[in-house]
Amino acid sequence: MGMLKEFKEFAVKGNVVDMAVGIVIGGAFGKIVSSLVNDVVMPPIGMLLGNVDFSELAITLRKKTDVAEAVTINYGLFVNTVIDFVIVAFAIFIVIKQLNRLKQEREAPPKESTTKDCPKCFSAIPIKAVRCPQCTSELEPA
Repeated sequence: MGMLKEFKEFAVKGNVVDMAVGIVIGGAFGKIVSSLVNDVVMPPIGMLLGNVDFSELAITLRKKTDVAEAVTINYGLFVNTVIDFVIVAFAIFIVIKQLNRLKQEREAPPKESTTKDCPKCFSAIPIKAVRCPQCTSELEPA
């Protein structure tokens, strides 16, 4: 029973749910990027390169016969996939960069201390004080 309880605690933690949501959204985002590359980016690039359809670029290693399918190296599909990856990686880079910038703005740098503790009575005194106002001990200058 201990393992089942442990799994339940793990599964209902906020991080696991957040990760699951991120994976689902990431899958949908991947489809959007694939469509962007295949339907928007690659047609103009193919047109500029002489009406080349990248998805059909391949090297045929063996022609199709009655018995076997053709064996090809589909490097055009690979080019599309690489462009997909670059777009996704760039989009993630921009999102992470913005999140880090927002995080830095929230975390204000610590203010420089204007007080110190008296070594004799431990009361807070101005940092430039040379004598403690509480116990009148002489202090070393800051």
